[in-house]
Amino acid sequence: MTPPPLAGPPPADVPRQAGPLRIGLLGAGMIASFDWGILPGFHHLQGAAELTAIAAPSDAHTGALAAEYGIPHVYRSVDEMLEADTVDAVVNITPIAAHAETSLKILSAGKHLISEKPLASTLAEADELIDTARAAGVMIVCSPPRMLEPARVRARELVRQGAIGTVAFARVRSSHAGPAWQAWPADPSWFYAADAGPLMDMGPYGIQEITGILGPARAVMAMSGRTSETRTVAGGPFAGSIVPVEADDNTLLLLDFGGGAFAMVDCTFNLRAATSPDVEIFGHAGTIVLGNDRVASEVPALQLYRVSDDGVNGEWRDATGPGYRRDVDRIRAVRRAILVQHLLDCLVSGAPPVLSAEHARHTLEIILAAKRSAATGRRVELATSF
Repeated sequence: MTPPPLAGPPPADVPRQAGPLRIGLLGAGMIASFDWGILPGFHHLQGAAELTAIAAPSDAHTGALAAEYGIPHVYRSVDEMLEADTVDAVVNITPIAAHAETSLKILSAGKHLISEKPLASTLAEADELIDTARAAGVMIVCSPPRMLEPARVRARELVRQGAIGTVAFARVRSSHAGPAWQAWPADPSWFYAADAGPLMDMGPYGIQEITGILGPARAVMAMSGRTSETRTVAGGPFAGSIVPVEADDNTLLLLDFGGGAFAMVDCTFNLRAATSPDVEIFGHAGTIVLGNDRVASEVPALQLYRVSDDGVNGEWRDATGPGYRRDVDRIRAVRRAILVQHLLDCLVSGAPPVLSAEHARHTLEIILAAKRSAATGRRVELATSF
């Protein structure tokens, strides 16, 4: 199988960026300031982008972040920030349920959008965002950033080149223990709300990377359920509090890519520890194994097993390729601000985003189809590509 290009068509008449891009941050939570968040690595973009505004309801916390990172303008809402016109692009890190409404305001104001995942909560919302961006001549980049990581980019190249022959199946780990079982520094309850859960929160990671490597999926089947009705928060400032589990906390997906190629993806808040790689892709002529580009790990970033000419024997080798160390060092330095870097690169080059809205829409379609499949016990066909 040969995956199609990653990015969808570019928005019409998106102007190329000249000079520093003024960036506004909508939200002041974990994704803004935790170690792998937007702010800690943003200084590496100095000269190309500048943080000019932040908007969030919490005055004290938002003001403290603005002071720490030298952000000159602080607003209480996205409406205030957009009315002041102090930004060219906005990074939307609001909670999942608020993504569509706030992103629509950003795009309607003629600002480029960097959205946290998922892009929206319904396909109609996703379509409205895509249409609005095209009409306004602005660009959407949507998290997660996995398909910018050099090992994922190289894995996709290897599949396209036929390095492992015909792909048969893949296993993808897209989970962790959930915020309640971690020392979460904020209230973790909204992660377990009915409109959230690990399928919406963690699912986009594994779904995006396997569709990014293999191409669009054609159908999905899923099983889903709740392993408990409540969670007791294990650590952090909310330790000991009881969180209602309103969304399924345990979902397993089977994706059909056509031609007999399948992938299993886990989306759960029940993964305490693992020694397996993040992704394994099995083909007639070999195997690709992916670890984690973002942190040092005992699992290699990218290994390739190739069957030898005799068709029986083979060997494992590092397949990261030249330039890997430079590229991964850059990602580890910039951290989640790599999303901003990606927008900058696209605006300068005129190239469409790898982290495109169309790919994010396909990911959302899979998530919503998985919910229907789990509820009905049936296979659900997918209608769109990217």
